[in-house]
Amino acid sequence: MKWPTQNIFVTGTDTGVGKSVVSAWLVHRLSANYWKPIQSGLEGETDTHLIQKLTGLDDHHCYPPTFSLTQPLSPHEAARRDGISIHLDDFSLPPSPRPLVVEGAGGVLVPLNKKDFMVDLIRHLDLPVVLVARTALGTINHTLLSLEALRHRQIPILGIILNGPENPANTHALRDYAHCPILAAIPHLTPLNAQTLAALPSEAY
Repeated sequence: MKWPTQNIFVTGTDTGVGKSVVSAWLVHRLSANYWKPIQSGLEGETDTHLIQKLTGLDDHHCYPPTFSLTQPLSPHEAARRDGISIHLDDFSLPPSPRPLVVEGAGGVLVPLNKKDFMVDLIRHLDLPVVLVARTALGTINHTLLSLEALRHRQIPILGIILNGPENPANTHALRDYAHCPILAAIPHLTPLNAQTLAALPSEAY
């Protein structure tokens, strides 16, 4: 797989599938900068803070979110509770001198407002997608549905990155049915830190 030299949007089949870990791996591998357009939930470690911990990047390489929402909820609900509205025109890519890894929030059909979804933000930013999927039971359905939503909107798909314990049966099924490359398979990292991330092979597959 020849990785692109510019920008990638990292989305997932669901929340909690490992988008931030994959984003950190891509940032490390591509010597890229990082941007999280929508951060839902500000207590504790945010996704940008995790990326910085795993990659060693400082604030000059991590662009601030367009929306920092206080509650760890779907963006549309978190925005409602904060008394604000999210519009696609609010977003534009930061002028990064290096490749930019952009991390979404939740899955591709997470709503941003009453009519737009995360997939609409991807299309608005005009970026190719890396889809992060679990290896566990249920991933086939979630992955194929996510790919269908992306293809319906004619969004370029670079491929899938699997995150989690090895599951050969699910990997083979996705190879057969997804009709796009499996770019990498990243195991659970224990402990999750800069050293274990850096120790992954460059292709992690």
